[in-house]
Amino acid sequence: MLTEKKLLKLLYETGAVLDGHFILSSGKHAGRYIQCAKVLETPRRAELLGRELAARIDTEVDRVISPPLGGILIGYEVARALDRPFLFPERGVDGKLCLRRGFTLQADERVLIVEDVITTGRTTHEVLEILADCGATPVGVLAIVDRSSTHEVTEIPICSLITLTFPIYEPEACPMCAQGLPAYRPGSRPSLAATH
Repeated sequence: MLTEKKLLKLLYETGAVLDGHFILSSGKHAGRYIQCAKVLETPRRAELLGRELAARIDTEVDRVISPPLGGILIGYEVARALDRPFLFPERGVDGKLCLRRGFTLQADERVLIVEDVITTGRTTHEVLEILADCGATPVGVLAIVDRSSTHEVTEIPICSLITLTFPIYEPEACPMCAQGLPAYRPGSRPSLAATH
């Protein structure tokens, strides 16, 4: 079993923990960012983390869904470990997540949501809306890293391999902005706020 200490070491060794001045997709700022794509860069590590997450689910699952872009690889690995079908939504022309590529969900299906990192829970809620629209039942949320700090992103149980809490700031209260440090947008989702 992969301990939090071993995973944290792996995150640092692979360059997944970034220090600097980051603008998150929520528009908030942070001095540290977790780029799980770095730890998932090799098939062996991706498979290991997928198996570790899959071992933490103790309920019946019909399908696994992950939001784009960061969650797709780890979601697929969890689905593979559980031997369940995998699907992912994409952003439509309106910017909202929706099922495409022929993916569908049935009203009686029990669906597991898998994320790479949970910070504000916004993407998790978008996926939950898709499940609700289809009448599917969410059975849990798995993540490599939970940065939400409140663990109350959703009423659905969240299980992560590691919980990390780094300060997140509103732009007007950001100490890096006050120091005049340049900001970088590391995520894949369009931001909700303008760059400061």
